[in-house]
Amino acid sequence: MQLVHAFGDDALGNSDALGLVERLQSGEVSPVELAEAAIARAEAVNPELNALAYRAFDQARDAAKRGGSGRFQGVPTFVKDNVDVAGMPTMQGTDAWQPHPAAADGDFAKLYRNTGLIALGKTQLSEFGFSASAEHPRLGAVRNPWNTDYTAGASSSGSAAFVAAGVVPIAHANDGGGSIRIPAACNGLVGLKPSRGRLPLDKDLRAMPLRIVFNGVVTRSVRDTAAFYAEAERISRNTGLAPIGDVRGPSTQRLRVAVTAQSIARETSPEMRELTLKTAALLEELGHHVEYLDQPPVPASFADDFLLYWAFLSTALVKGGRRMFGPSFDRTRLDNLTLGLDRHATRQLYRLPLAVARLASVRRRHTSRLYGDYDVALTPTLAHETPRVGHLDPTADYEQIIDRLMAWVTFTPLQNVTGEPAISLPLAESAAGLPVGMMFSAPVGQDARLLELAYELEAAKPWHTIAERA
Repeated sequence: MQLVHAFGDDALGNSDALGLVERLQSGEVSPVELAEAAIARAEAVNPELNALAYRAFDQARDAAKRGGSGRFQGVPTFVKDNVDVAGMPTMQGTDAWQPHPAAADGDFAKLYRNTGLIALGKTQLSEFGFSASAEHPRLGAVRNPWNTDYTAGASSSGSAAFVAAGVVPIAHANDGGGSIRIPAACNGLVGLKPSRGRLPLDKDLRAMPLRIVFNGVVTRSVRDTAAFYAEAERISRNTGLAPIGDVRGPSTQRLRVAVTAQSIARETSPEMRELTLKTAALLEELGHHVEYLDQPPVPASFADDFLLYWAFLSTALVKGGRRMFGPSFDRTRLDNLTLGLDRHATRQLYRLPLAVARLASVRRRHTSRLYGDYDVALTPTLAHETPRVGHLDPTADYEQIIDRLMAWVTFTPLQNVTGEPAISLPLAESAAGLPVGMMFSAPVGQDARLLELAYELEAAKPWHTIAERA
């Protein structure tokens, strides 16, 4: 076991993002000092964590010297390597083609930079974000800073590992089946997947038949997540959604909470079930009304339909690789999970139209059946404890990988289909001493409700950073 972190007596200290904003405004630290400290921290821990996909350190130094505007002006960050950032390549967690710097920021990067955050580079992910563990056969595994024998989760693994390890206080993440919430759960972070349409998507993601991918951030504190969404909303608000506003604390409203530790597809481990029930008991102690459900009101076909759609996305990338990524694209360099998903979709392509139609109807059914009676739903973020590196080895047989993946990631895909907001909070700890996430979801547009509840739970049961554990 090896616990890895970069917290120390430098310009970053132990501050969260808003703490750094306060210190910047007082003149205690400068953007240049913060950038240099974060660069040093990244270089110190990356050999053990393997979280870094691309260094843009000189670019960040220049940005820190120039200054700018935005609530987070001068705070260092990283961007996940599946959105376009000007001057940086976008490699999607693979090495199957020759990288080329993006000519311009994508739609999300434009907003992200306008918050004042300074990107030091890009972070690693699983290949195309398909796996819940980043363990590329040539790029290596992204390891959990709480214990490097274990995975950091995925697909936003590098971002989560760096935030948990203290390299930066906030980093970009995105989520197509749990990829904000899964690494947040594994690394002891706050991870909110927002409502559909809350944050912009790059062009390629907007073109998906079902928009299941959502941009967001991972942070160590609720207030950092809330402040990011308030600032993003100030810059560009989707008027079709209820506003989040600047949420700064809990609500006095007591909520009706539906609790289930059973997914529709696979069994939940006894430990995850027990920790979920303990979280439910905490909610009752806080005065919320809790009711227990046998399982989510989701059709039995959901897991197979989602897998087929997920696999279809792989087929689009594998078959269209040369058109998308250029003539250097080499499908033989793709991992077994990506190629296996392609085969799965190709063999069952005739089922895809019906699967997509059923998935599109889930939002209406789920909302009417669940949120007519409840304000919030609670489940574990993941069905089992965080696995060791190698459990989801992408060089293994596809059937083994997909079986293990679906057994672990059974709760998070639902909100990607429905568009509902969901947040993972590090409210528990496994017997192995690793963080465990609890997930709360709410109706579309009620992101603020989740943030208010998160503030309340953070105060009632504060979670520790690695610096406090070390």
